[in-house]
Amino acid sequence: MTISDHMTNEHKHCDVFYLQAEKAASEGDWDTARQAYHRFCQSMEQHFSMEEKVLFPDFEQAHGSEMGPTQVMRHEHEQMRSLMDSAQQALDTENKDDFLGEAETLLMFMQQHNAKEEMMLYPMADQILAAQGEQVISRMQAIAEN
Repeated sequence: MTISDHMTNEHKHCDVFYLQAEKAASEGDWDTARQAYHRFCQSMEQHFSMEEKVLFPDFEQAHGSEMGPTQVMRHEHEQMRSLMDSAQQALDTENKDDFLGEAETLLMFMQQHNAKEEMMLYPMADQILAAQGEQVISRMQAIAEN
């Protein structure tokens, strides 16, 4: 399995929980929405950790620079965390319109972010880290298991 395949699967895993939360909130099923959104946030933080603690540092070391795509991705992670918090606040008050609005903004941002990673960063990582790809994936999976 390539880094691209592994991380793209991670994106899809997070999307499942997002869609469950959005659907439940639109139906006014707040307990299900809270549970799904909690799983979504946990999955996203786990995904961010895999990238920020393993993939990005390894990529930067092999690439010889901390500037470039990983810097942009880290900044976007912070923006998504802020959007996730705003959606959580709306969910906490069971405000359907606010939650769905925040969630829609988050979804659009995630889609753009994921496309950049899947079309640019991950293929670059596959190339630059080819010799250690399996080790990188293994170290990322170790984060997921904690």
